[in-house]
Amino acid sequence: MTAQQIGLKDRLWKELALKAELNTDGIAISREALEFIAPGVKTQEQVHTLFEMDFEIHDDELPAYLRLDHGLVVPFRWNPDARHRIVLDGNRTIVVKDDEQLAEAHFPERPAYYGQKTSDGAVMATIGSLGSDRQFFVAYSNECSYKDKGEDCLFCNINFTKDTYGEKSGIFWKTAKQIGETYAEVHRQGLVDHVNITGGVIPERRELEYYLDVADAIRKHSGVEDFNGTAVVAAPIDLRNLDRFREAGYRTVGLNLEFWDKGIYNAICPGKARDSGGWDHWLRAIEYSVGVFGHGNVRSNFVGGIEPKKSLLAGIQYLADKGAVGTASIWCPNPGSDLEGHRAPEPQWYLDLGHKIAAIWKKAGFTWANLYDSNASVDTLQHDIWRIEAETLPIFQRATLAAE
Repeated sequence: MTAQQIGLKDRLWKELALKAELNTDGIAISREALEFIAPGVKTQEQVHTLFEMDFEIHDDELPAYLRLDHGLVVPFRWNPDARHRIVLDGNRTIVVKDDEQLAEAHFPERPAYYGQKTSDGAVMATIGSLGSDRQFFVAYSNECSYKDKGEDCLFCNINFTKDTYGEKSGIFWKTAKQIGETYAEVHRQGLVDHVNITGGVIPERRELEYYLDVADAIRKHSGVEDFNGTAVVAAPIDLRNLDRFREAGYRTVGLNLEFWDKGIYNAICPGKARDSGGWDHWLRAIEYSVGVFGHGNVRSNFVGGIEPKKSLLAGIQYLADKGAVGTASIWCPNPGSDLEGHRAPEPQWYLDLGHKIAAIWKKAGFTWANLYDSNASVDTLQHDIWRIEAETLPIFQRATLAAE
């Protein structure tokens, strides 16, 4: 490794620490900076899909994400009371904290397809959003069967998001045809390498048939046979239904267990605890899925920051030993959720967690293809740690290195 490469890695570790702070505590933005970047016009805007991930609800268009100086991607989580804020400095947008300039914030251009419509007039941006690493994210609905039973997950605001933003923000049931047409256009524009299909928990039979229809529509409208799709589903009572997803053309599957500690799971996820066979059956479904999709091609996400780290890591390790990729998100106490107003752990807690997860992945023999294909986003701290340590720097970072 050259001195130049060592220097970049050191800067990346510092940038990662800043990213952890922005992820955990959120970020504010000045009116001048917001008008300058013009989300929804010049730069890519947030699309309300499953959740409101900002600290407060809002009427303004806000950016989807930003890149820091050396290329690390930070999801934009608006917090008007955050110490970190983005301000305008000439024609640059700068991240500052207590008036100290920390980094430049680079916002992505608005994808061309965001301004296009499907054949029935739906705005394509509301059908599927584009992630920073060529990942196409479809939330087909905010319908969750736990709502009517009063058994929503306590950390979740999926139903609140629908009630707050409604159809005007693209929160409606997406048809298979709409998804197929939008994917075809994104593929035509050369923007996509992976598709993630997800939504609220719906009855098993209806879910299976819907996912099969979506796979057929993607192939029909795009002409792409292997679209590298992840089906994010509830654990089916009949585990043989998982074979059907594989037969339909999905390369990977996601079954999000949320918590490893059963007591916490039962308290925080009452609907999941009582339906779909409960915690034990969800785990059996994950293990069964590995046999169907293969080592490293099954993902289960945990809400990082509610249960003890020791417990969470025990779950990540268990899944890795079984061939499933366990991931952990940074918990946002979402507005409208039962845990609104609580606080996530400190940024260093998440950095330590990310390092430990990346080490588990490496020991399990997961490849970058496994980690990319099975996840809805590869902008987590653990994914960044994996890439920094493996020196598989994204193009943006390599360009930065070449210019120095």
